[in-house]
Amino acid sequence: MPLVPSTNAPMRFSTAALPARAREPAIRELRERGLLPMEPLRGHPVHARLTKWFLPGASVLTGTLGGVRQDGDPRARDGSDDLFLGVNLAGSSIATQGRREATLRTGDAILLSDAGGPFTLIRPTGVRFIGVRVPRRVIAPLIVGADNASIRLIPRGTEAVRLMTRYVGAMLDAAVLTSTEVCRVVVIHLHDLVALSVGATREGAAMARARGVRAARLQAIKADITSNLVDETLAMASVAARHGVTPRYVHKLFEDEGVTYTQFVLQHRLDRALRMLRDPRYAGRRISDIAYDVGFGDLSYFNRAFRRRYSATPSDIRNTRPRDRAGP
Repeated sequence: MPLVPSTNAPMRFSTAALPARAREPAIRELRERGLLPMEPLRGHPVHARLTKWFLPGASVLTGTLGGVRQDGDPRARDGSDDLFLGVNLAGSSIATQGRREATLRTGDAILLSDAGGPFTLIRPTGVRFIGVRVPRRVIAPLIVGADNASIRLIPRGTEAVRLMTRYVGAMLDAAVLTSTEVCRVVVIHLHDLVALSVGATREGAAMARARGVRAARLQAIKADITSNLVDETLAMASVAARHGVTPRYVHKLFEDEGVTYTQFVLQHRLDRALRMLRDPRYAGRRISDIAYDVGFGDLSYFNRAFRRRYSATPSDIRNTRPRDRAGP
């Protein structure tokens, strides 16, 4: 059930544990409490799994919805003048505003404005989505046609939308948003990515590429690396090619973080090996197999690197009893 929103913690809501008869009243309660303006759709099974972040200058709603109508009525938000960018990650939705209507399929995005009047997103069947709400006054200087209140459908495959989707997935995590200052930086990057997604001015695009795009690409590349550690080579050229950038660009991204690409890969391989050595589920697995599982092709190098980082051998870590683990 929903929680009261706080500074850096999200509100979470799910119908998974509710019996079918209790789901519609739970959805209506969200509206009544002013948390999410939704209504169940008659004749459709209701299900929801949602996370909403309240950040300084943006709110982000992610998850899955089905059998509901999601409203965006400015009168319900004290006359706010916001822009809403919704992305259908999977499934279909219908957006309506006044007499205008647009259908979103997997990969499509849409820009809706409070200035155009009340709008609705109808989700009869399950849809996985991201919704970002930002103040118009902040975004307006960055985008073309800021005064245009019409529905804007953004087709699937738009690079800025993909970058924003990856960035939201990487950054909206309680372990990342540890302070108000970090939240503010994330919001600036979200503003940049929203502007690029809907059509930035020349100045806005240049600013966004220097801030939000770099941050989003770095997070996407880091996620790519950590998902492919088992690949012994994990060459920078291959990673760069997957993200449509040059190896030099990747090098510069990590250089600005104060670490090299190679150091980042090594650090995460060693950290994963450490977790596996401490995990009882891998107690029967040979240390050499764990080294190969995290991408090391040379066992001697693995042992030397591990000892340099943790001042202990892999065997020391494995043989240390849990209550004695006050070190690495």
